[in-house]
Amino acid sequence: MTDQSYQPADHYDRVTQAWRLLLGAELHYGVFADPAEPLDDATRRLTQLMIDGARFEPGNRVLDVGCGTGAQARHNAQAFGVDVVGITTSGVGVDLARELTAGEGFTEHVTFEQRDGTDNEFPDASFDRVWILESSHLMRERERLVSEAVRVLRPGGRLVWCDLVRHRTIPFLELRDRREDFATLRTAFGDARMEPLASYQGWFEDAGLVVEQAEDLTDATLPTFQAWRDNAALHHDEAVEALGLDALRAFERSADILEGLWRDGTFGYGLIAASKPART
Repeated sequence: MTDQSYQPADHYDRVTQAWRLLLGAELHYGVFADPAEPLDDATRRLTQLMIDGARFEPGNRVLDVGCGTGAQARHNAQAFGVDVVGITTSGVGVDLARELTAGEGFTEHVTFEQRDGTDNEFPDASFDRVWILESSHLMRERERLVSEAVRVLRPGGRLVWCDLVRHRTIPFLELRDRREDFATLRTAFGDARMEPLASYQGWFEDAGLVVEQAEDLTDATLPTFQAWRDNAALHHDEAVEALGLDALRAFERSADILEGLWRDGTFGYGLIAASKPART
């Protein structure tokens, strides 16, 4: 049964401004070539992996599901000559993305709307590319997200996805013993649910896509947590003003918890690139 009381938008409305300080301008994990490299370089590398999978062509119409503040949408529009529609359930996120986009002069090619990725209401086959970056773990109905993304994708189009994944099932007794840790994660990052990379691959394939790449990026994303802790120390006062001291402490503790879950083989990170067969 779906929990109708849980609204990811409420979480994003509260944390969006502070996360730009803590997670970096792109608001996502990094893929590190070296653990000591700057977080911004590592987040750009993850974005580049997504771009490689998307294979943009000038004039493509792109749906960015869970667009955050629109950093990737603006970059892709400028760099590749595509038109991007970013969607998120967060009204604060939409307002900030529009403000930033207007400031950079991209409003002709980048727009943002408050819509649900699991019921986006766009017409069938209305996009050439679908981009899903770190939003699926906060959606209860992952298979509906997949079916909606595939529905609006044109034949011959491409989809790229990346997110946190689960490598093992956590036994009930372990969940009970670690309930405080998981409560801390919910406070900091919302009520997330992770699924195995193989599950996402299966859902995309069942929906009619050809999965060309399914890559585990767990090791390369591990240094992200130290970078977050460093940002929390660097921007302590601003983060406290935006979030409150208790929430900042929960964020710092969450970085420790997630790092442990990465190291013990519970959670990790994956990327999928897939195509929709052209009509014959």
